[in-house]
Amino acid sequence: MVVLATKIYVQGDARDRALDSLTSMVGNDLGDLDVTYDVGIRGDDFPSVTVEGPDETVARNVLREEWGEITATLEPGEEAIGTLESWDDDGFVLDVGHGNTVRIPADGLGLGTGTPSQIRKRFGLVQHLPLRFVYDDSPRLADAERDRLYELTRGDGRVNVNSATRAQVRATVNRAGHAQDIVTVERLGLLEQSIVCKEETDPPGLIASIGQYLAAELLAVVP
Repeated sequence: MVVLATKIYVQGDARDRALDSLTSMVGNDLGDLDVTYDVGIRGDDFPSVTVEGPDETVARNVLREEWGEITATLEPGEEAIGTLESWDDDGFVLDVGHGNTVRIPADGLGLGTGTPSQIRKRFGLVQHLPLRFVYDDSPRLADAERDRLYELTRGDGRVNVNSATRAQVRATVNRAGHAQDIVTVERLGLLEQSIVCKEETDPPGLIASIGQYLAAELLAVVP
């Protein structure tokens, strides 16, 4: 079994749709591998995938590579992954599954000046976003994670969204008449997406237009 490092925190019909979407994506990830699989949601909202068959070892590795894995234990000095649960003046708090959290102190973020709340908004870090970190006495964001987040601030601007699948965000952008104003929608997690804006598109203006259609957190990333 692999516990994927992306949460399904929406409820009702949205939860069912998210699970269906994830099941479809897992099927695409596993492709022609000779396995059967079953996708469920644990009590802590992290999805688990049970894999069986001749290619099950390869399949589990594929899922770990694509989604990251929530593990039962954290080993000092090793890289792990959690989802952004909360933030305050002292740093970020990540949900690492099983009801446990890890605090990344402000000096372990490595994302430039400002308070953790200011940094979160500058980089468009919506709640529940998966983040990789190095677990130790003083945990810190992983170097590769910092590089990825800095990459989000380059280009012509973005709008980051939570609580919606990539297909739902694309449909919302189209519904609001902004299909021609964006480059693409990148998946950051199952329910966390990044709308990549074209040069002439204003990210805060895009939020004002599509916000009425999405019950979600939307943060603008302005280069």
